[in-house]
Amino acid sequence: MLNAAMILSGMGPLVPVEQMSDWGKYFAAGYAIFSGVVFISTIGIILAPAAHRMLHRFHLEEEKKTPGDL
Repeated sequence: MLNAAMILSGMGPLVPVEQMSDWGKYFAAGYAIFSGVVFISTIGIILAPAAHRMLHRFHLEEEKKTPGDL
C-alpha cells in the first residue's frame, strides 16, 4: 500500500521499508495521498482563471439559445 501511494502521488517508489513501523507506513501513505490531492487542487485553483480567459478568447463557450430553438 505504501509503495502504491508513493507512486500514485508522484513521490516515487519507497525501497527501505523494513525499518518503518506499521503506523509509520500508514502515515507515509496517507501523507503521500493527501499531499498529492493538495497539489492538484492548488494547481487547479491557480490555473482556473487562465483557462477561463483562454476559453473566452477562443470563443469556446456554449451558444446562447433563443426561446424558439429546440
